[in-house]
Amino acid sequence: MNRTSRRRLLQTAAAAASAAAMPGLLPAASDAPHRPGRGRVKQSIAHWCFQKYWDIEKLCKIAVELGCRSIELVEPKDWPTLRKHGLVCALAASHSFDKGINNPKYHDMCLAKLREAVDACREAGFPNVITFTGFREDIPDDVGIVNCVRALKAVAAHAEKSKVNLCLEMLNSRVNVEMKGHPGYQGDHVDYCMEIIRKVGSERVKLLFDVYHVQIMDGDLIARFRQCKVHVGHVHLAGNPGRRELDDQQEINYAAVMRAIADSGYDGYAAHEFIPTGDPLQGLTAAVRLCDV
Repeated sequence: MNRTSRRRLLQTAAAAASAAAMPGLLPAASDAPHRPGRGRVKQSIAHWCFQKYWDIEKLCKIAVELGCRSIELVEPKDWPTLRKHGLVCALAASHSFDKGINNPKYHDMCLAKLREAVDACREAGFPNVITFTGFREDIPDDVGIVNCVRALKAVAAHAEKSKVNLCLEMLNSRVNVEMKGHPGYQGDHVDYCMEIIRKVGSERVKLLFDVYHVQIMDGDLIARFRQCKVHVGHVHLAGNPGRRELDDQQEINYAAVMRAIADSGYDGYAAHEFIPTGDPLQGLTAAVRLCDV
C-alpha cells in the first residue's frame, strides 16, 4: 500500500469512528439493523421523559425494537399495554419527592400510597416501588433519618410479604432547575440514604442509585456503586450537566460505569431518565447501545 492510499484509508476510518461516536449521526431505531445486544444489564425507559413525544403504545414499540425490557413510572391503567408488548414496569410511582417520609405529617399519605403501589406491583408481578425522603422543611438531618426509618419499617413487612422492593432515591439538591435538581431535598447524598436503609434492615428496602444525581453530589461513581451494590434495587441514567443524553457533551463515562455495574453482578434494571435536547429517538437509540455492555 502506497503512502497516499494509506492516508486515505486512515482518514476514512477516522471519519467513520467520529460519526459512530456522535448520537446525532446514528440511524434512527427504525432504520438500524437489529443486533441482539449483550444484555448484561436490563434496560428500562422512564416514561415521563418521553411522554410528550410518543404515546404509550408508540413508546412500547420503540422499547421493544431497542431491546429494552421495561417502561417505568407508568400509571397502572397503562400496564396492560406494557404487558401486550412483553414489557414490565420496573419502577412504580408512589408519593411525591417533595412531601416524603422524613416528615411525620406526611406519613399517613406516604404509607397509603406506598402500600397501594406495592399491592399493584404484587398483582402485576412488577419488582419495585419508588420512595423519597422529601424536602427538609426545617427538619434536622438526624431527625429526618429517624422519621424515614420509622416510616419504612411500618411498610417493610408488607413489601417483604409481597416480594416488592421499596427503592429510596437519592436526588441532587445543587441544581436549581426544575426536574434537573431539587434544592431542599434531604436525601441528597448516598451515605445519608444508605444510613436509612441499613437502619431499616429489610431485604426489601433498597437504594435507587441515580448516576446523574450521584455524580453531582458525591462523584466517584464506580467506587460508590461497588460500596453499596448489595443494597441497590434500581439504577437511573442521565448525562451531566443538564440531565441530557448520554453523549459527548456530558462528563460521565457511561461505558465504564455500565461495565462496572454489570461486573458487580447487579441483576436489576437501569433506566434511561434523561431529558432530550435533540431528536429523542436518536438520543435514546444511542444511549441504549452505549449501555449494552
